[in-house]
Amino acid sequence: MTEYDATIIGAGIVGLSTGYHLKRTNPDLNVLIIDRLGAAGQGSTAKSAAAFRCLFTSRTNFALADSSAEFYRHIQDEIKFDLKLRWAGYLWFFDRDGYNKMFPVLKELAGRGFKYDEYDSADLAKKLSMQTDFENDDEARMMGLGNVHKGVLIPKAGLIDVDSLVKFYESEFLKLGGKVQYRTDAKELIVEPRQSLGMPGEPYFWQDATVTGIDTSRGPIKSKKTIIAAGAWASQLLDPVGIECFIKAKKRQIFSVKAKTEELKKLLYCKEFTEAGCLPFTILPKPSAYIRPAPEEDALWLAYADEFPRAFKIEDEPEPEENYYTYGLYQVMVKYFPQLADCQPFSSFAGLYEINSIDGQPLIFEENSVIVAGGASGSGILKADAIGRIATALYRGEESALLYGDKKFKVSDLGLKNRSVEPEKLVI
Repeated sequence: MTEYDATIIGAGIVGLSTGYHLKRTNPDLNVLIIDRLGAAGQGSTAKSAAAFRCLFTSRTNFALADSSAEFYRHIQDEIKFDLKLRWAGYLWFFDRDGYNKMFPVLKELAGRGFKYDEYDSADLAKKLSMQTDFENDDEARMMGLGNVHKGVLIPKAGLIDVDSLVKFYESEFLKLGGKVQYRTDAKELIVEPRQSLGMPGEPYFWQDATVTGIDTSRGPIKSKKTIIAAGAWASQLLDPVGIECFIKAKKRQIFSVKAKTEELKKLLYCKEFTEAGCLPFTILPKPSAYIRPAPEEDALWLAYADEFPRAFKIEDEPEPEENYYTYGLYQVMVKYFPQLADCQPFSSFAGLYEINSIDGQPLIFEENSVIVAGGASGSGILKADAIGRIATALYRGEESALLYGDKKFKVSDLGLKNRSVEPEKLVI
């Protein structure tokens, strides 16, 4: 039986990035990526909103997101691998209270060199043909909708094609000699004593034991180190061996509506904010539902990351809920954008966010020859390249990872024992 230097469970964006960087830094490593599905990036990665931003208050978040975005820019502009990057920006709406709370944060960020633009409610109403004031709308006030006091545009942000990004990492991993094995379901981690005594039922608690591989639907795979990049399903592999990963799953849903009318086309292909030729990724003030432009399909994606009372729940095939759109998203969105009246989704999809229940930022740690890389909390695409580099540095026993742009990042900052991350104030 072949023993791999590393077996990565999960061919989503985090697993692929980790595999690529492992082989990039040491081409001699024998690395295998397995996934239960038939191709790369077909799980939660495929269900992503596929957007990115580089404006954060947390230095941790900024380092992960900005270096990843710059690497994606490098892939497209210098390597000439088309990721269909579109620097459309993020347009964030705030009500008066929200803006007053956010202003000191924005002022501090401006002092650190971050760039953003502001728009008042009259500007936004004119540019987007939207409703910004609900003072005379009893229904909107009953729903608790927030007036739009200000809009903040983050220019260093935009959209990316997930399939293209997946293809880049997979193809480069394979070029470097990496191996992939699809339709392979990871069943359980293999735990063995470091020195077997040949007794039935080993290992016993008094034996020094470690994880030596993974048992799969296609037989056991032995590995010096096993890397869990299985997203929301990570706990299903780790719980049975007593490794806590603090990763829980919540369903997220996206509904796509066609820009059929002239008013909707004007909204989708808005050129008032950036040179990308489309509406920025737009976040409402209250609740913070969002519109993600999809000009490649002449559509607008509508979504909201609901929390309470949305259950923590793992679903192998999560399905979008019709009532979630009809009585939820639609009712909110049409108040702000009347041009959405009578719009019904022509398609919809649902995926799982792997939420780090500690602080919502990625977790990268090692225990008993198992490396866990996950807990991105909805930021998998946004931070994938940095996560892959940090997981690789951990595999190699290095104290710091070198992110794209030659920026050092202390590996233990995203671990469990000596974790050191800053709280994020700009949360969607």
